[in-house]
Amino acid sequence: MISLLTILAVGFVLGMRHATDADHVIAVSTIVTREHKASRAAVIGAAWGLGHTVTIFAVGSILILFRITLPPRVGLSMELAVGLMLIVLGIRNLRASFAWPLGPRRPAHTPTIHYHAHGDYIHAHSSRLDNPPSHAHQQTPVSRLDHWFGRSSLYSMVRPLLIGIVHGLAGSAAIALLVLSTIPSARWAVGYLVIFGFGTILGMMLITLAMASTFSFGQKHFVNVGRHFEWAAGAISLVFGMFVTYQIGFGAGLFTANPVWIPK
Repeated sequence: MISLLTILAVGFVLGMRHATDADHVIAVSTIVTREHKASRAAVIGAAWGLGHTVTIFAVGSILILFRITLPPRVGLSMELAVGLMLIVLGIRNLRASFAWPLGPRRPAHTPTIHYHAHGDYIHAHSSRLDNPPSHAHQQTPVSRLDHWFGRSSLYSMVRPLLIGIVHGLAGSAAIALLVLSTIPSARWAVGYLVIFGFGTILGMMLITLAMASTFSFGQKHFVNVGRHFEWAAGAISLVFGMFVTYQIGFGAGLFTANPVWIPK
């Protein structure tokens, strides 16, 4: 019993540490920079951790129970998905950050520009009476989605959930191999995955809570700091995603004839 409790305790601690991996933090930061409430950011972290845990448990359990060994090209392809996702998230954040309004106001005689958003759809309207808004709010793509699914509390959690699922794919094989090499019992190994997942969820909740608190403080005390945070998160995600993609594609040989995969 003592050995089992020790294994589970180690799994929980390693799960919390796993949440701090650079690619995990960078991916979640591209979402958290848009949140003004720390509590909501913590929920986003939990959604990411849940998606990660679901994939780790599903894929890891299959590998453990059936003693399956993944070919190097399959393992590298799963890790490549993380790099590509970071690139997409980075580009998305950079595009959105340039749509933010600037701090300094225009002169009084100049028509002002009013920025507002429908979900992630940010755009501007002139304050001139002869230039009324050119669209109805309900005609924007995101507003349609908000109208259809806005009542569902799960709707806003879809993005971090999917990001967590992709990250789980990349890490499931490595974690399963680690468990197989240290835990002989299949039932204990699967239980380890569950506890590991709970640790990851809690770890990511704490990380997103800390990030959101920092962003919220900055947005209240400095002009346009939210835009700078979002730009920085997008740039880091894009650069890191390109680095990961290059390392997997050419460093590990996914795009070559002799791929070499070392699960990490």
